[in-house]
Amino acid sequence: MSGHGTKVGFMFLCWMITVKDAYHTFKTRLEPLYAAQEIEALTSLVLVELTGRSRAQLKAFGDSKLTHDQVERLTNVLDQLLTGMPVQYVLGYTEFYGHTFKVTPAVLIPRPETEELVEWVAQTIGHQQGLKLMDIGTGSGCIPISLKLTNTENELYAVDISSEALDIAKENAVSNQADITFVETDILKPLPAQIAVERFNVIISNPPYVTGADKRQMHKNVTDFEPHMALFVPDDDPLLFYVRIADVAQKLLVDGGYLFFEINESFGQETSTMLASKGFKNIELRQDMSGRDRMIRCVR
Repeated sequence: MSGHGTKVGFMFLCWMITVKDAYHTFKTRLEPLYAAQEIEALTSLVLVELTGRSRAQLKAFGDSKLTHDQVERLTNVLDQLLTGMPVQYVLGYTEFYGHTFKVTPAVLIPRPETEELVEWVAQTIGHQQGLKLMDIGTGSGCIPISLKLTNTENELYAVDISSEALDIAKENAVSNQADITFVETDILKPLPAQIAVERFNVIISNPPYVTGADKRQMHKNVTDFEPHMALFVPDDDPLLFYVRIADVAQKLLVDGGYLFFEINESFGQETSTMLASKGFKNIELRQDMSGRDRMIRCVR
């Protein structure tokens, strides 16, 4: 931020005395970066965290004064938000499927559509126990941890190429009291013995799928802060990870086992065709809450 911008920001913050003032200041300063609805949502998220009040209380008591410490912390948060940093990284956590997950720039921020994928997996396996599931490209660990907490009698494996991501995922497993087996490996390379000898009932993956064309449409709070390793694929090989993971699933899934993917909405039919060519059955392409092709389920 320029010196002038900093001075103006400081002038605004001098008046951030009440909850209502905080909402107004965040709205005024963040308008160039976010839509009004997003600003209100993230301001509420920050104020809930810093004041310990509920959203309803914040709205009902907008004239209540903030402490000096709260104003200082809000100032620091706003400074980071003005760089484009996502609020989840600023706060250091996010909510996913009813649980709290630590997030840093080493892992992707879990999205609502991934919650829909988790729900689809949970509905598919129901109350079956003694199943073995694996999440490939686990990031924060939100998928396997959520599924483990849904049915604690099942065995969950989580795979990622990034040791930093696995460190975060392990912390999340401990904080959520979920017993997960973590494996560090590059899924594009030969499988390590630790998973090559196993047979799974379900394999899930939300792999990298963002192309260069997609990147140009994305907000800078994604492209500037979230890990590129977990996001991007070559324009000339957009199904790179899907093809490899489908091959892995052919080897490691039991007969009748399920493969679930979160996908690039632009490649739903191509992904379905690829899976059919590899012999997968009962291929179902599902839309997310926004009506976009975002998930696939098939059977080995």
